Amino acid sequence: MGPRLGSRDGDHPLDPPAPREGPRPGRLGRGRPRDRAPGSGRSPRFGPGLPPRRGPPLAPRSVQTPRVSSGARRTSSAISGLSMGDIPATETRRPARTAMPPAESVDAAEPPPVGPARGGLERSARPSRSTGTTRRIWTLAWPAIATNLLHSLVGLVDVKIVGSLGADAVSAVSTGHRIFFILQGVLVAVTAGTTALVARAWGAEDRGEAERVTRSSLWLCLGFAGLLTAPGVLFARNLAGMFQGLEPATMDLAADFIRTLAWFNLAFAFNIVLGTALRAAGDTKTPLLIAIATNVVNVGLLYGLVYGEWGLPALGVLGAALANGLAFSFGALLTVGLWLGRRLVIQWGPRGGDLSAQRLRQILNIGYPSGLEQFVFQGGLIVFLMIVARFGESPYAAYSIGVNILSFSFLVGFGFSIAASTLVGQNLGAGDPAGAERSGWRAMWLSIGVMVVFGAVIIGAAEPLARFLIDDDEVVRLTVVFIWLLGSVQALMGIEFALGGALRGAGDTRFPLLTVFAGFFLGRIPVALLFVWLGWSVEWIFAALLIDYVIKATGLVTRFRGGRWKSIIAPVEPG
Repeated sequence: MGPRLGSRDGDHPLDPPAPREGPRPGRLGRGRPRDRAPGSGRSPRFGPGLPPRRGPPLAPRSVQTPRVSSGARRTSSAISGLSMGDIPATETRRPARTAMPPAESVDAAEPPPVGPARGGLERSARPSRSTGTTRRIWTLAWPAIATNLLHSLVGLVDVKIVGSLGADAVSAVSTGHRIFFILQGVLVAVTAGTTALVARAWGAEDRGEAERVTRSSLWLCLGFAGLLTAPGVLFARNLAGMFQGLEPATMDLAADFIRTLAWFNLAFAFNIVLGTALRAAGDTKTPLLIAIATNVVNVGLLYGLVYGEWGLPALGVLGAALANGLAFSFGALLTVGLWLGRRLVIQWGPRGGDLSAQRLRQILNIGYPSGLEQFVFQGGLIVFLMIVARFGESPYAAYSIGVNILSFSFLVGFGFSIAASTLVGQNLGAGDPAGAERSGWRAMWLSIGVMVVFGAVIIGAAEPLARFLIDDDEVVRLTVVFIWLLGSVQALMGIEFALGGALRGAGDTRFPLLTVFAGFFLGRIPVALLFVWLGWSVEWIFAALLIDYVIKATGLVTRFRGGRWKSIIAPVEPG
């Protein structure tokens, strides 16, 4: 029996035989496209929900093509010769103005017929049913959500283990993590460009460009990570001293944590770049598997190095930092081994072009606003936490514990942010801006719904969760207040995650930066300072974050409705 029509290894009878490039390597995650010349007629799978297909393209959805024998099949030229008069107008008309539709009708409208694709061939129209886009979003989102859930669980274990050492240890670890992620803002800047360009190249069916962008991003991140090691090691005490409300002993512990973790910047760079590239290509399962292995190592080392179990030294807070760093290194070795062994969707790829000035400039031009966004976010958060720390260590510890508990809700938003970034970028690369728009709105509604449910559950269990993590009545009381306040804005946070991710996937990284700046420095911080001046309690300081999320959500919805993000960056150029 001959190969099955439409199978991955079988060509349509009318297609010319395609040369093989050798045996396909094994791989983790979803299938990947092969290198091919534009217009070769080979249509591999690109991302979830887009099945592979061989042979002549399908007719537009509004044309009812009769079943005919293989000898009388219509070719693409016959289909492309249809005039607009042959297509019923009611099937293809769409409103001219972009608007924020209700959740149940995001995908109800019929997409317009898709014009000629690369090489002169026409793409078949994609499914317009709501379940199509929703299924593709869930396919991308659930492994990302599971990965973030895993990190959150490990974060809670981290707080639980370190919490047994006292509130000063929790504050030190929280401060150390905060400084570490400020320094990593440069790496986040690069990977924002990686997401937009890899997703767009993948949607354009140009695997070689996606792999060149990945390598270019890796060299940039490794260089920046090396440069960031020195300040983390040499000025750790000064960095920890930015939190003026902390006790000197707590600052010393935080400095040890920062100094130790800085030595593992290179390992962190490998993990973040390759994980970002895989997600942009539509493979969110492989990063999940790597995260499982990495966090198993992390928890084991955390318990052993903090408490001195299994023959390991009892290092306390320093042991927590060392456990995190060694786990980063294990994950980096595992990821690079799979990458060089050709087991990933994104491979090493064709040689040359890694350090192309045009490509590096494009990555940085897209990415630097995201890096600034991280600096603004972390800087604004430091200012806010400095205000909180003026009220003592109990409110400061309560904020840290509350964020760790609510991270179970945040992780849902991160998952939908990744899905929105990937699908918006891939659809724009495939020449389907309407599909990109549908994906963004659908991801937003799903993010809102799931985050609200998660937030309600966490609010209901706020006190038991807080008491599980720390045995301090005042810290528990303040943690419950913080969870109630932040839990009340889960819908607004869902908008921020999904639409912010959609804009970044399109390469529109400047506007999310503006919304973060406005939220912190025109909303949260001025209101908090006003409450301090009025002499109000720390609970009112926590409440100041509500205006922050109102500003950000309003701005992002307005921007996405405007549609300017559809033409922010030019198509990826080959080579």
